[in-house]
Amino acid sequence: MIPRYARPEMVKIWEPETRFSIWLDIETHAMDAMADLGIVPAEAAKAVREKGAFDVDRIDEIEREVKHDVIAFLTSLAEHVGEEARFVHQGMTSSDVLDTCFNVQLTRAADILLADLDALLAALKTRAMEHKMTPCIGRSHGIHAEPTTFGLKMAQAYAEFERCKTRLLAAREEIAVCAISGAVGTFANIDPAVEAHVAKAMGLTVEPISTQVIPRDRHAMFFATLGVIASTMERLAVEIRHLQRTEVLEAEEYFSPGQKGSSAMPHKRNPILTENLTGLARLVRGMAMPAMENVALWHERDISHSSVERMIGPDATITLDFGLARLTGVVEKLLVYPEQMQKNLDLLGGLVHSQRVLLALTQAGTSREDAYRIVQQNAMPVWRGEGQFLDLLKADEEVTLSDAELEALFNLDYHFKHVDDIFARVFD
Repeated sequence: MIPRYARPEMVKIWEPETRFSIWLDIETHAMDAMADLGIVPAEAAKAVREKGAFDVDRIDEIEREVKHDVIAFLTSLAEHVGEEARFVHQGMTSSDVLDTCFNVQLTRAADILLADLDALLAALKTRAMEHKMTPCIGRSHGIHAEPTTFGLKMAQAYAEFERCKTRLLAAREEIAVCAISGAVGTFANIDPAVEAHVAKAMGLTVEPISTQVIPRDRHAMFFATLGVIASTMERLAVEIRHLQRTEVLEAEEYFSPGQKGSSAMPHKRNPILTENLTGLARLVRGMAMPAMENVALWHERDISHSSVERMIGPDATITLDFGLARLTGVVEKLLVYPEQMQKNLDLLGGLVHSQRVLLALTQAGTSREDAYRIVQQNAMPVWRGEGQFLDLLKADEEVTLSDAELEALFNLDYHFKHVDDIFARVFD
């Protein structure tokens, strides 16, 4: 990813220095296990542990000639270790190193993303509690429906991101596997105990059955999970963008001193951060499909997945990390306007209470069909600005409810009697 959308901690996971360091760890742990089994001399394992090193520029130089990154790494390693390096990589295949390393990187990336989700959940909970009973209009199809609270909007986002965290924990567990099983996964030239030792040392579990690669359904699920998280990120971003529209203006991204909204129109305050999040979400989702297409490799292995993963591994995790951190900042600094929310609630002259009137009429003996007709015929003029809903109902001879009964139906608090129950479901 370009630096504009990247944070240093996640970027570091994908730097060549980190990747080769993980490769060295894998080879070193494998040597230790083979030495314990008597497969290689203990002195050779000791030499790799003590003298093992690499040079990134030298690896690149070698790879330009041999056209193979693992061989280039092993050659560079041998230049540091010396004669004992002939015992390195005994019975192993390149994918043993590549796949195990990739899963270590994805596991570390997942840990950062989980921390991102924790920070976002904390911000959402704070804003939900702050605005638990702040009335605002609920919308369906973009049209005023019935009252809700801004706290419920935040609580809904909290619940959705909590599900995302649960999914990511499962995806992390599924991806945290190691394979050191040889050319086609049969352990013909390497003892399964080596795999078990490396897995434990690297914080992984063993892949029950590999071919020459770890099965890619695990990776497909991991990247699909990132795609779902990105979609949830976009859902909240789009909500904020809609709430910031000039005609709505119930909430707004923080606009810092000195910030400019437009090169042409000095008055503009645009939702640039949440628009950016929508774009980033598209990128992360777009990387889920190639991961799924990587599942169907030829026989025991081909490398059609390799180029894909070299790109989507860093790009998807770096993009999502940046996006989640950005969204957390948006939520923490979000400007909320309760007065405008109330103004919008009153915009349709009481129509938001139409269902209560409908139900009250049916309970008073009017058929549902007639009750719907009566309520609708009094609602339509209000859309045209021809009076207040309550006044029209009071003047309608077909309405069988008293003025006092009608007035009681227009109590806003009625809609919020179960907010505490919903909050208990979400936060308890």
